[in-house]
Amino acid sequence: MMSQKVKAQAKITHIAVFVSNLEQSTAFYKDVMDFEEIEEPFKDGLHAWFDIGNNLQLHVIEDKWQPITINKNNHICFSIPDMDVFISKLNDKNVAFENWVGEKGKINVRPDGIKQVYLRDPDGYWIEINNEYN
Repeated sequence: MMSQKVKAQAKITHIAVFVSNLEQSTAFYKDVMDFEEIEEPFKDGLHAWFDIGNNLQLHVIEDKWQPITINKNNHICFSIPDMDVFISKLNDKNVAFENWVGEKGKINVRPDGIKQVYLRDPDGYWIEINNEYN
C-alpha cells in the first residue's frame, strides 16, 4: 500500500497593518469601517485587534513610522451588504473615496456587476469596499 502524502492546508487568520498612530487608526477602523474591537494580548498601547467577520481579524500595530510605498494594487478588500448606506456614511464622515481609475466620489462597476470604491486609511493604505456580500 502506497502512503498518500497529506498536505496541510493553511488558512488565513488575520491581516496585520503597520500604522503611525494607533489612536487615529483605531478610530478609523471602528467608526468608518464599523469593526468591533476585540481583546488583544499585548496590552502595551501599540496594538488594536478587530473582528472583521468570517473568523478573521485585523491587527493594527503602531511602531516607529518608516516611509513605505503604497500602491492601489496592494489593497485589503471588505464586502458590505449595502453600498448606498456605506457611501452615505463616507459622505457624512467626509471620508474621500474614488473608483479604480482615481475619479473622486465615483463608484466602479466590475464587468460582473459588482460595485466597488477605494479609500485610504489614516496611513494611506488602500481599502476596497465592494458589494459582493454573500
